[in-house]
Amino acid sequence: METNVITHNLNETLELGKKIAPYLFKGSVITLKGDLGAGKTSFTKGVGFGLGIKEEIISPTFNILKCYFHKPINMYHIDAYRLEDVPSENKNIGLDEIIEGDGITLIEWDEFIKEYIDYNESLNIKITINKDNTRNFEISSVNKRYEPLFKELNNND
Repeated sequence: METNVITHNLNETLELGKKIAPYLFKGSVITLKGDLGAGKTSFTKGVGFGLGIKEEIISPTFNILKCYFHKPINMYHIDAYRLEDVPSENKNIGLDEIIEGDGITLIEWDEFIKEYIDYNESLNIKITINKDNTRNFEISSVNKRYEPLFKELNNND
């Protein structure tokens, strides 16, 4: 399954995250690809808003991981950019337990920790900055649990 969504500004990017949030479930993993400044953290903020998280959501670039403890479901935001040159055997800092846990995990720069991700289960988003400064969100997954999400996104074209 796949679809494309274009956002024209920050508010639309936040709204896209909010719109996707109700379709996520315990164990959801979202991979976020895109250049610096593409909107990965802004999208994550939208997901957090959609989940009802009141805490300020910030990029975990320097921390690698930011946890948002919230009932009924926790959200974990991983920025793996700083793990690019770290040998695989040194990356096991509990990421597997978080990714395989019962929260929702959003991962920026997933290619640097791909050994921990089951791409047959994840929701994958590639964000491209267009020439007119809009954002193109290419959203894909082979996980059947996301079918209602794709139906919703495709109904609003």
